[in-house]
Amino acid sequence: MKLKVIIHEAEEGGYWAEVPAILGCATQGETFKELLTNLYDAVEACLSIDMEKIEVSEKDKVLELVV
Repeated sequence: MKLKVIIHEAEEGGYWAEVPAILGCATQGETFKELLTNLYDAVEACLSIDMEKIEVSEKDKVLELVV
């Protein structure tokens, strides 16, 4: 999966970034390297779901897609 990320320089120093394709997905970092690390964590958190809260019957199947 490829996602476009918009990276901004923060007025107080460091960077912040947003992922427009994922509503509400944003993060920040003091350095560019820290920002990149935080971006991976933020995207993973924004896309993760708690399967325990989803009702799945015995007839249903759960698949994981890698895109």
